[in-house]
Amino acid sequence: MAGLIGSTAARTAAKLAVMVTVLAAGMAMAGLPVRIPAPPARPAPARIAPQPLPVAAPVVPVQDPAAYVIKGALTLDGPMKHGDYVWDDSAAPQGPILITIDLEAQMLSVFRGGYEIGVAVIVYGAGEKQTPLGSFAITQKDADHVSNLYDAPMPYMQRLTDDGISIHGSPIIGPDRATHGCIGVPTPFAKLLFGQTHLGDRVVITSGEVLQLGGRVPTA
Repeated sequence: MAGLIGSTAARTAAKLAVMVTVLAAGMAMAGLPVRIPAPPARPAPARIAPQPLPVAAPVVPVQDPAAYVIKGALTLDGPMKHGDYVWDDSAAPQGPILITIDLEAQMLSVFRGGYEIGVAVIVYGAGEKQTPLGSFAITQKDADHVSNLYDAPMPYMQRLTDDGISIHGSPIIGPDRATHGCIGVPTPFAKLLFGQTHLGDRVVITSGEVLQLGGRVPTA
C-alpha cells in the first residue's frame, strides 16, 4: 500500500511540472513576463532523539536472613559409636549457637559463630514416641530436671516443645535404646552443651540431610 501511494504522488508531481512548463512557454511566446515560483521548501525531517534500550534488572539471589552459614567443622579421627562425643571450642569465635540433629545418622552437632565445636552420637524417639522434625527454639533450661511424666532424671535438660521434647543427658547404651521423643546425649556432653546455649537458640532436627561447608541452614 505504501508503494502505491508513493508512485501516485510522483505521477501527480510530474503532471504539475509539465503544466507549469507549457504555461511558461505560452506566456513567453506572448511576450508576457514569466515568473516561475520556487518550489516550497521541504520541512526538515523531525529529529527523534534516540531512546535508550531497556535494560533488564539484574537478578539478585534473595538469601534468607534467618539462615545460619556453616563455616567450619571438627575433624574426627574415625567413625563414632554410641557413647562417643568430641568437643573442641578453642578455635571457634564467639557468635550465635546452632544445634543440628540428624536422626538418620544419629548425630548431634553444635556450632558457634558458624564453626562446629561439638559432636555426639545420640539416642532418640521411635515408634509411638517419635522425635519430631523441624526447627525449634530452646524455651527452658534446667540442669537438674526430673520428668514429671516418667519420674526419670533428665540432667542438663533443654526444652524444645511444649509437650516435653528436650535435649538432655542420657545413658547411651547402644542403637537399640530409644527415648520418649527426646534427644539423649552423653551426660558430660550435655553439660558442655548446656554451658554454651541460651534461651531462644535454635535447634534444627532433620533426617538424612547432610551439611556442607558454606551451606545455609534455615532456622526459621
